Amino acid sequence: MYDTSDFRGGLKILIDGAPWEVIEFLHVKPGKGAAFVRAKVRNLLTGAVVEKKFRAGEKFGQPDLVYKKMQYLYEDNGFVFMDLETYDQVTFSEEQVGDARRYLKENENVDVVFFEGRPITVSVANHIVLQITETDPGVKGDTVSGGTKPATLETGAVVQVPLFLKEGDYIKVDTRTDAYIERVSGPDAG
Repeated sequence: MYDTSDFRGGLKILIDGAPWEVIEFLHVKPGKGAAFVRAKVRNLLTGAVVEKKFRAGEKFGQPDLVYKKMQYLYEDNGFVFMDLETYDQVTFSEEQVGDARRYLKENENVDVVFFEGRPITVSVANHIVLQITETDPGVKGDTVSGGTKPATLETGAVVQVPLFLKEGDYIKVDTRTDAYIERVSGPDAG
């Protein structure tokens, strides 16, 4: 069992028989009345994101989630994944894949989440190395200024990166926050 003091980004909890993921949360202690937690949560079955208010100390069950390594194949009227053991293919809608679609590369392995025996969503690694395919060129002296610029990555995701980075550079990205972490030497670094 979990309670509101266990909340953290990415925590999976059971609310009314459905699996939910905590996206962000805030513990609130008003001057009058009882403490509570305001949380933004995503329903893993529908993809709906809602803001909910919970009493401090409220208890939640742990959903029966099974993670299985699958290979992302391609996108064609949905996102197609292949089981690495049985070679069965599963197709997900855009809603089921959610924000993970920005970091899917063909032939890459990802975790597919199953709830009560059926696939419900895709979970990519927290940190992933991708190549910059499009960004404004840097200017001499940009390494010191500390500013950022948008960069399009090979998967189509757009993240803010330091001004000194250029097309062709490989970077490590935090997929939970879409944040640049560091420049790396190649696709297998990190």
